[in-house]
Amino acid sequence: MTTLVRGSSDTLTRDALAVLQPGFTGTAAPDWLLRRIGEGLSAVGLFGRNIVSPGQLAALTAQVRAERDDVLVAIDEEGGDVTRLEVRTGSSFPGNYALGTVDDTKLTRAVARELGRRLAECGVDLNWAPSADINSNPDNPVIGVRSFGADTALAARHTVAYIEGLQAAGVAACTKHFPGHGDTNVDSHHAVPRIDVDLDTLHARELAPFRAAVTAGSKAVMSAHILLPALDPHRPATLSPRILTGLLREELGYQGLIITDGMEMRAVSAVYGIERGSVLAIAAGADAICVGGGLADEEIVLRLRDALVTAVRDGELPEERLADAAARVRALADWTRKARAVAERSGEQGAAAQAGTAPGSDIGLVAARRAVRVTVSDVPYVPLTSAAHVAAFASVANIAVGDETPWGVAAELAAMLPGTETATYDEVTDMRALVGDVLSAAAARRIVAVVRDVHRRPWMADALDALVTARPDTVVVEMGVNRAEPRGALHIATHGAARVCGRAAAEVITGHA
Repeated sequence: MTTLVRGSSDTLTRDALAVLQPGFTGTAAPDWLLRRIGEGLSAVGLFGRNIVSPGQLAALTAQVRAERDDVLVAIDEEGGDVTRLEVRTGSSFPGNYALGTVDDTKLTRAVARELGRRLAECGVDLNWAPSADINSNPDNPVIGVRSFGADTALAARHTVAYIEGLQAAGVAACTKHFPGHGDTNVDSHHAVPRIDVDLDTLHARELAPFRAAVTAGSKAVMSAHILLPALDPHRPATLSPRILTGLLREELGYQGLIITDGMEMRAVSAVYGIERGSVLAIAAGADAICVGGGLADEEIVLRLRDALVTAVRDGELPEERLADAAARVRALADWTRKARAVAERSGEQGAAAQAGTAPGSDIGLVAARRAVRVTVSDVPYVPLTSAAHVAAFASVANIAVGDETPWGVAAELAAMLPGTETATYDEVTDMRALVGDVLSAAAARRIVAVVRDVHRRPWMADALDALVTARPDTVVVEMGVNRAEPRGALHIATHGAARVCGRAAAEVITGHA
């Protein structure tokens, strides 16, 4: 058995640390993290738990870079439902589904550039976004509104626009989840999804946005923990040499950084273990290991570092493969430093040339308003002018979205109509009792029912039908994938649940749109 000396600073150990992208707890960098950066750790990943305000985040990233100025600071900031920068308030930007619904690539580019500008201001230079997945399975439990849509060409052109906007701000894009997570009905946070389609379908559908992303120069690509038997019947994409090296590197010609999805996700950790999974991923062609969404301490960094060093010394992982991966990480860090300098020198001239896209503008709200689709029933609709009762039908958020971020229209509607109250209603078997509770709480006030993905949740559809039958003037706001039949006197589809989407819906409800 190989005995490792912890704290060693030899080349092999530095390379093993360089390929890790760990998280940590707290709003300041812990001593152990700074120490490992000094020993070769080349990236850190930020999550909602690390962020309180832009000023605090800027201080945190400055603290990290005071240890070494070439450290990549990464974040999972998709905008829309998946936000870390505004985890406690909801995002100032609509997500991909809303942008795809508008289908204006100039708008998508402007939104991504403004988001990138805000990230760069805070010292973040790698964003694990955009999602290039085709929403080909409407029952997908983890992608949904994170996708630009079900149309391949649309998803491809908006993926390119997003990459261009983000990278123009000096922030590296990480296009995900290669080779496409859209046609799944299992969340890889919990188990291994399987996509049983033929090669022709994969190339024509799933791979098209990634091919476009490679051509557009996406600085990073994130792999998915999904099994595609047509490509590799034995290993999920993250651990598959056929997929990462054979397909992405050789066939598609990608030369940027390949990053894994979170290695503590059970699609990998429950089958292979995190240490062995990380070794297999680097051997397969990945260059960076994302970990820290759930495991976020020094021990996991040491475990992964030691596993990689042991694999090299035991001949399981070629040393040159680890060295190549580490070199790609350092090359991206070099690009981000130069790109930040260019973005700072050029200011925001390119973005400001388009109306409404100057720094500090409400481009996110502009985009959210344009994404709203309204359906009016035969019941005459009168805009609300007094306090309403908001009935939020709850659904369990997937792990990527998280349950810390508020969603809905209640806060925005209450700001416009003081006295508006909200209540949350969970799935029940007694539908009559649920509707009775809503009617009782509402009393004489108008009801605004807020839902996500009604097409995937029959109980919500039943509740809405019963509620609209009892109160035909009910307003329904769908903030997820808009596939169910419109219901209510007024049906508003926002195509996402970001804070700005709630604001846009509230403006329609009150007649201020």
